[in-house]
Amino acid sequence: MNNTPLAPVTVIGLGLMGQALAGAFLKAGHPTTVWNRTSSKADRLVAAGARRAPTVGDALAAGPLTILCLTDYDAVYGLLGPDEIDLTGTTLINLTSGSSGQAREAAEWAARRGAHYLDGAIMAIPSGIGTADAVILHSGPQQVFEAHEPTLAALGTVTHLGADHGLASLYDVAGLAMMWSVLNAWLQGTALLRTAGVDAATYAPFARQIAAGVADWLPGYAEQIDKGAFPAEVSALETDARAMEHLIEESEAVGVNTELPQLIKAMAERAIAAGHGGEQYPVLIEEFGKPHTG
Repeated sequence: MNNTPLAPVTVIGLGLMGQALAGAFLKAGHPTTVWNRTSSKADRLVAAGARRAPTVGDALAAGPLTILCLTDYDAVYGLLGPDEIDLTGTTLINLTSGSSGQAREAAEWAARRGAHYLDGAIMAIPSGIGTADAVILHSGPQQVFEAHEPTLAALGTVTHLGADHGLASLYDVAGLAMMWSVLNAWLQGTALLRTAGVDAATYAPFARQIAAGVADWLPGYAEQIDKGAFPAEVSALETDARAMEHLIEESEAVGVNTELPQLIKAMAERAIAAGHGGEQYPVLIEEFGKPHTG
């Protein structure tokens, strides 16, 4: 029987997500110290066995690993920036949402303060934390991640993306792009079908099947993008553009908003004008890779 005590962890920032993180560590048996500017937000966690730190400095001193889950990066600097806050030898794992540039700047700031630093992104809602469905992304030095991976595993499925501190944030926004794009496409289809009396619940299983089928195309399309070659194995872009026109015409005919299909078609038309009409849909990566000039 292994009686080795579990590593202590500190959680700073007790909004809904921060409370979920601390709760998962407690449930897994880790001695957990918590701190929040509004102290009462720690009450439920303290009742469950957490230790309430009286100050940020005391919270950091409670153990070698501190999880940050704050409003933004300015809040991180505001709390940990004062000279009297000693970060030497501390490992900070920042799960605060921000940009890849902010993550890289924070890593440099932490290094100057003598701290080890990982940036992270939470791909889950608070109720999912502590389950395998909660995906927690980390980026930064591999050895720092490996040193604390057993502790971090209490939060869900933890993944290390690479040494670039900005990768977790980039994966986060890339995931949001996928999420909103899928939802917007479903809403467009739902709006169309509602004009014929089909409710959203009836359409949802069909839409889910379509989404799953399209997801199966991604590995092959990714190979084309990485090779920079887009043979029309399934359909040429110019054929897709004609179908896009049908979607626009149908939306107009039944009085449904056409902004989304118009945007998609505009990008396809630019690619076709550039000579890519006979290539496959992933050739649009060239359009997505350009800055917006409109």
